[in-house]
Amino acid sequence: MTTYMKIVEERISGLAKGVDDTVDSWFLMSSPAPVVAVVLVYLAFVLKIGPEFMKNRKPMDLKRIMVFYNAFQVCYSIWMCRTSFRESNVMASILSKKCEINRTREQTLALYSGAWFYFFSKIIDLLDTTFFVLRKKNNQVSFLHVYHHTITVLFSWGYLKYAPGEQGVIIGILNSGVHIIMYFYYMVAAMGPQYQKYLWWKKYMTSIQLVQFVLILGYMLAVGAKGCNMPKTLTFFFVGNTIIFLYLFGNFYRKTYKKSKSIDSNGMARNGGTSLNLAQSALRAAGGMGCMPMPSNKNNNNASDFKPYIDLNNNNVKPLKAE
Repeated sequence: MTTYMKIVEERISGLAKGVDDTVDSWFLMSSPAPVVAVVLVYLAFVLKIGPEFMKNRKPMDLKRIMVFYNAFQVCYSIWMCRTSFRESNVMASILSKKCEINRTREQTLALYSGAWFYFFSKIIDLLDTTFFVLRKKNNQVSFLHVYHHTITVLFSWGYLKYAPGEQGVIIGILNSGVHIIMYFYYMVAAMGPQYQKYLWWKKYMTSIQLVQFVLILGYMLAVGAKGCNMPKTLTFFFVGNTIIFLYLFGNFYRKTYKKSKSIDSNGMARNGGTSLNLAQSALRAAGGMGCMPMPSNKNNNNASDFKPYIDLNNNNVKPLKAE
C-alpha cells in the first residue's frame, strides 16, 4: 500500500511539472488541481445547483450586465488577435517548411503569455452558461454548449502547461476572430428589441464556426503532412476534437436551419400535420440567443398588429407593436 501511494504521489508530482518553470508559477498553472476544481464547480452549478436555486424564482434581469459582458468579450478578443499577430510571427510559421521559428527567451515568454491570456478567456467564457442558468434558459444548457466550454478550458490549460507549440497560435487567432463576431451579435441582441432588425445574420454565426473548424482541421492535417517538429499527441488531439466539433455544430445547423425549407407561405412550419409558429420550430443559435414561441391571445382581435422580438431577460417573447 505504501509503495502504491508513493507511485501515485510521484505521478501527481509529475503532472505539476510543466515545460517551463515560469509558466508553472503563473495563476492556475501550478498543477491540474486548480483548473479541474474550476471546471467541477462550473459543471455542478450549471447542471445541478443553479437550476435548483432558480427553480422557484423569477429569471434575473441581467440586461445591463449582458451588454457590458459581451462588449468586454469583443474588446478582449480583438486584443488577443492583435497580440497574437504581433508576438507569434504566425505567417513565418505557416510558410516555413518545418514550422520552426527561432525565438529568444523573451519572445518565447511573450508567446506563452499570450497563450495564458487565451486560456483565461476560456475561464471567462464559462459565464455564458452561468447567465443562461440565472435567466432560466435551461434549454440553452445543451450537451454541445457544456462540452464545448469544458473541453476548451481543459485543453487550453494542458496546451500551455505541457506542449505549447505553433499549432495553438493559429487556432487561437481563428477562435478569437470568431468570438469578435459572436459576442458582437450577443451585445447587440442584449441591447433591446429596437435593435433586433439588425440581427438578420444570426444563422451565419454557426456557418462561421463551421468554417473555423474546417480551417483548423486543414491546418492540422497540413502540419502532419509537413512533418513539423511539434508534439504529435497535441496534433492528434486537435484533429480529433475538431472533428467532434464539426459533427456537433453541423448537426446543430441542420436541425436549426434546414427546417426553414418546410415553411409555408404563411410563415408556418408543418410537423406531423400540426402548424407551428416559425419561432417555435427554430432552435436557438449555438450558445446564443433565439426566439421562443409567442403565447397565443385569442381575445385580442388585433394580434396581427404585433410581432415577437427576442427577449434576453426572461423566457417569453414579448409582443411589440408592428411598425
